[in-house]
Amino acid sequence: MSGGVDSAVAALLLKKAGYRVHGIFMRTWNADDDSKPVGECPWKIDADDARAVCEKLGVGFEIVNMIANYRSFVVEELVDGYRNGITPNPDILCNSRIKFGILKNYATESGCEKFATGHYCRIVKGWDGCVYVLEGVDKNKDQSYFLAMLSKEQVQNVEFPVGILTKPEVRQIAETAGLPNCKKKDSQGICFLGKIKIQNFLSHYIDDLPGDIVDCDGKLLGIHSGLFRFTIGQRHGINLPSNRDFAHYVVIGKDLEKNRLIVEIERKDSKFLYGQEFFVHGLSFVNEPLADHAKLSARPRYRDPAQPIDFFRTGDRTARIVFEIPQRAVAPGQVAAFYDGETLVGGGVF
Repeated sequence: MSGGVDSAVAALLLKKAGYRVHGIFMRTWNADDDSKPVGECPWKIDADDARAVCEKLGVGFEIVNMIANYRSFVVEELVDGYRNGITPNPDILCNSRIKFGILKNYATESGCEKFATGHYCRIVKGWDGCVYVLEGVDKNKDQSYFLAMLSKEQVQNVEFPVGILTKPEVRQIAETAGLPNCKKKDSQGICFLGKIKIQNFLSHYIDDLPGDIVDCDGKLLGIHSGLFRFTIGQRHGINLPSNRDFAHYVVIGKDLEKNRLIVEIERKDSKFLYGQEFFVHGLSFVNEPLADHAKLSARPRYRDPAQPIDFFRTGDRTARIVFEIPQRAVAPGQVAAFYDGETLVGGGVF
């Protein structure tokens, strides 16, 4: 129970289906005591909203403290990643390590037979007895991308009650049932960051280290304040004027050894900004591992449409993927989610 309308309706639907429901609110950040301040994290409001929903439904409720785990397995990896020039996805880290890891284990050890969330995804058991994760019916809200690094074991005994609904339908169900958070707006961004930008959050953990901004030939163009403040494909905030109409400088690389930010004028034919062939590591499969070669589709980012790829295994947890269409600004640390039609196959880290 996040305090939002999606998990509230998920609990409502489960109760209507005859389940005995117990709500868990996962606390992930201690903004009150932390020496590294973040934005206005509304965890107290969210917890109160989750509790109010459970009281309305007449089901149990508890707050589970995951602050230390979240710091160790999400925040520290996020900070270390940016410090080392890559772009991790904290939502994917949270799902694979905390929500469907430590929290799901806690629920199981507490006697729960199933674990449910408000994700817009679907769970289907195949004729072969295997559990499959499918995209949500509402393609605009589909959240299967964020589950790409879950294991076969983690999707067992899982339910996604709102995955068969659209967002407007979820809102309508909440209003009809008189749920206290039925008109609550969707949360934006990463919960623990509140309203602060991620670069400002990271600046509390990573010291600024100014360095040169150069082009592909090494020509000095300007000075940056710290490499962690930039990501591949970024156009804004570089503070470099362009002398060409309607053209912008774009980040195409980082030289960590020399502390240099590498940019170029954005072009559709840039071999640095666009690529078709990538290597991924840390492979994870939601069901059975893929064979040595497969025809799939992949999303290199959450909002990107799935694109056809050829998948080639190169090792136990590594692969080479070749996109049919060149992809713009794929950054190290991001996750590729693999699909077979609407079925989520797994994922790997660029």
